[in-house]
Parts: sequence; structure tokens; C-alpha cells
Amino acid sequence: MSAEPTKYGILVAVDGSEESDAAIAWAAHEAALHRVPLTLLHVVAPIVVGWPVGQLYKDMPDWQKDIADSVLLHARKTASESSGGSDELEVRTELAYANAVSTLIEASKQAQLVVVGSQGIGALGRLLLGSVSSALVQHAHCPVAVIRSGEDAVPVPQGPVVVGIDGSPASEAATAWAFDEASRRGVDLIAVHAWSDVGVFPALGMDWQDRENQGQEVLAERLAGWQEQYPDVHVQRSLVCDTPAKWLLEASERAQLVVVGSRGRGGFPGMLLGSVSSAVVHSAKTPVIVVRS
Repeated sequence: MSAEPTKYGILVAVDGSEESDAAIAWAAHEAALHRVPLTLLHVVAPIVVGWPVGQLYKDMPDWQKDIADSVLLHARKTASESSGGSDELEVRTELAYANAVSTLIEASKQAQLVVVGSQGIGALGRLLLGSVSSALVQHAHCPVAVIRSGEDAVPVPQGPVVVGIDGSPASEAATAWAFDEASRRGVDLIAVHAWSDVGVFPALGMDWQDRENQGQEVLAERLAGWQEQYPDVHVQRSLVCDTPAKWLLEASERAQLVVVGSRGRGGFPGMLLGSVSSAVVHSAKTPVIVVRS
């Protein structure tokens, strides 16, 4: 995580839901770990009046203000309980009367990390992101952490940190973030590298040993500098031949955190979120941080 000071430190989008509480609890621990402020931001959407058509209330009505104050009071209490009532954690609250997505994306310019809750399981049984979480993962200007709650969450408090490595700029940024997290938490780092992004079937004449050796070389090259910078972090290397999302999700089942780049080696200019990072952030049951290059 960057040591540069920001206005918000770690920023959490709060709305009083179970998912929001889970995000606050995780973010409070993260803020204490990094010794940065924790900002709880609640955004209230303006009411649209019937006439003139599309007209918005300029000022927040008292009843909305009362609800918002209650949400922020609950959020602050959750943060305090999650940090054990520590006076060392600086907790700030902020209220905005505007569009939630655009407000949070703009605020992300001045945050080290934005933390949001997920929305759980959709009608088809697949883990889905809420509209705000999805927009932030794709458009935020800083890394975004997505936190599960309730039965969707599978906490592994003593588990390792997992990172996906493919050699792309976003992957390099994710690797830096993952090493820092593993060091601060005092746990192992599992580095997953796949030398192909698609399912691979044995082909006539394919030298699997050469492929494996090349993958080992790439992985060693990408890890070397970071292992020198973080000698306290024990790295477990995982080299797989195909479908990196599958292996990252499998590794996430025994991890406390997964870190991925926003888009990998197969991404193209203007692409917001790669297929691997999208699959992981939608389906992993442990916290996931998406890092941009």
C-alpha cells in the first residue's frame, strides 16, 4: 500500500446493510494494520420530484438526514467494536447527498483503498456484485477490496495471501500489494502463475517440460525483486498450465486474502476488468483486492 498521505485513507462505502458491516469490520482491521485513517462514507441519493419532471431536491429532507445520521452512527460503532475500541484507529464519517456511484468513484481519487461489501448470491446461484460494488471495481482510481458477508464469507484468519501473477503491469502492481499485505500479516504468500489463459489439451509434439521450465523462469523473475524487499515473506510458488481463475479460486479457499490485477496479459487498451479478475472477484468467498497498474 502506498505510504503517501491521502484525504480518506481507507474509504468504506456504508449503507447500514449486513454487507456494509462486514466491509467496515474488515476495513477497520486493515486501517489499523497500515496505521492510516478509516473513513466511513454514506451517500444519500437525492429525491426526484414529480414536477417539474426530473427536478431534484436541492437539500436533504430532515427524514433522510435522520436516517443517514443513524447509518453513520451504526457504522462508527461497528468500526469501534471491530478494532477493539482502540484509540489508535482514527475513524472519520462523511455524508454526501448525491449519486452514490459517481461520488464514490470521485472519492477514490483521494483514497489508498476503497472497501465495499458484495451483494451475495443471485437468482442463478452465482455470486454477484451489487451495482455500486461492480462500478467501483471497474472504475475506481485506487485499489478496491470486495468483502463477503454471512454465509457467503469463508473467513480464514490465519491463512496465506494469494496473488495471481502473469507479467502484466496490473499483475506487477498486485504483486507489490500482496507482498506488503503478507508481510504486515505475518503469513505466507501463494504466487499463482498460469502459462496459458485457456484450457489446454495435450498436443502432439508439445514439450511440457519446456513449458514448465519457461513458467518457472517467468515466476522466478517476477518474484525476485519483491523477495529481496520482503525477506520475511515465505513464498509458495504455484505453477499451473491453464485457466488461472480456476486455480486462484481453489487457492482462495484456504486463504485470508486474494490480490489480483484489474486486467492481465490478454487485456487490451481501454479494457476495464479482465476475465480472470472478474471471475475471482465475483466468485471468491474470501476478501479480494483488485489493483490497477
